[in-house]
Amino acid sequence: MLDASTAKRIGNWISNHQPATVDITGGAPELCANFRYLVETSRKAGCHVIDRCNLTIIEETGFNWLPGFLAKNEVEVIASLPCHQPGNVERQRGHGVFEKSIRALRKLNELGYGRTLSLNLIYNPTGITLPPSQQELEADYKESLWREHGIVFNQLYTITNQPIARFAEDLRSQGKWEDYMELLVQSFNSAAVNGLMCRDSISVGYRGELYDCDFNQMLGMQLSNGKLLYLWDILPKHLSGQKILTGDHCLACSAGNGSSCNGALT
Repeated sequence: MLDASTAKRIGNWISNHQPATVDITGGAPELCANFRYLVETSRKAGCHVIDRCNLTIIEETGFNWLPGFLAKNEVEVIASLPCHQPGNVERQRGHGVFEKSIRALRKLNELGYGRTLSLNLIYNPTGITLPPSQQELEADYKESLWREHGIVFNQLYTITNQPIARFAEDLRSQGKWEDYMELLVQSFNSAAVNGLMCRDSISVGYRGELYDCDFNQMLGMQLSNGKLLYLWDILPKHLSGQKILTGDHCLACSAGNGSSCNGALT
């Protein structure tokens, strides 16, 4: 949905201010016609680029260019794989998703991902639970994916489910909303607060609008200073010390071992 003129304005800002990392997410960000422009512009600016890939896009018709393009530009791939067991993935994501994901991971491995190029996986728990130990679950993933499929990857990131959007609807329909929120409250970990992603990153919407994080973006909690802010309205120095918009959903990022776009915080 990101149009060419907005992509150009974002690209100009990246070129001028050279942020350390440009982290591109979707849904499936590769479906955007301007995905390649953003990657190439960011790399030319010296930025580390991350593609939040759902893996199955690599298996779609017309996307056989994607693995090679990512490898050529040394893009870090962070891919969602909710479990290393096919049955659990099928129940959560649908029939055939696990096998497509495995085929996509093999293609990435063939290009050096998981060895010389960064390939990281993401785990989200199901139901009203917090993620288990990231370190222990990573070991299980690595052992199982190598033994069963010959696949390697660098790190596993565990991310707590946010009580927003579809998950929030499911909780309410099952009468479990209050139980989950109580779990988050009782699991609050003050040691996770300093590492929260909203403290050192900004989220940019497809119109160029600004948010403190992706979850605030989903809730429409846009940054403003008397007027709604867009990326081209600000300089990096303007963000220092700005108040972060918060809500009940923020308890998910500070529960248990903490949760960020790069996994556990403590």
